[in-house]
Amino acid sequence: MSTPTHTLGKLTLRPVDPQADAELLHRWVTDPKAAFWLMQNAKLEDVEREYMSIAAAEHHDAFLGLHDGEPAFLMERYDPRHVELVGLYEPEPGDIGMHFLTAPSEIRISGFTRAVITAVMEHLFTDPAVRRVVVEPDVRNTAVHALNEAVGFVPEREIDKPEKKALLSFCTREQFEKATGRSARA
Repeated sequence: MSTPTHTLGKLTLRPVDPQADAELLHRWVTDPKAAFWLMQNAKLEDVEREYMSIAAAEHHDAFLGLHDGEPAFLMERYDPRHVELVGLYEPEPGDIGMHFLTAPSEIRISGFTRAVITAVMEHLFTDPAVRRVVVEPDVRNTAVHALNEAVGFVPEREIDKPEKKALLSFCTREQFEKATGRSARA
């Protein structure tokens, strides 16, 4: 019996449809793998309500990531002047915040999560107004720290958020291009 070969394939993004995607997102965010997403005990209605709120927000967006057309990851984009980091650092013009989550899967594709964060960063940098991506992962999430570093993020300092101690990190367009060898020009 041969093992199927998996390639990275095509990664695309589309806006989350809070009602249509709620069950799928609920499975993802309550999976043990998503512990740092901080929704482990969320009910389906909680997830739908959260993504309805994001869809209605002026400074926060959610996108479903597709791998060859199939749902495979989640990305949130936010304006740190208004969401998540208000009062925790001094935003610069062109800053955009980001969260991402890969879906739980029995299939392991080597390099997939790195390809996802790279695609997310490329997507963010397609907006010419974006000069720097800001992230604030849990300080204990060493796996995401390594991924962030691989695409050019530089940690600045630990910050105390209401829900966690976070590692405030930044990645400019130039740092992304240097780390990945990919052009991030709009």
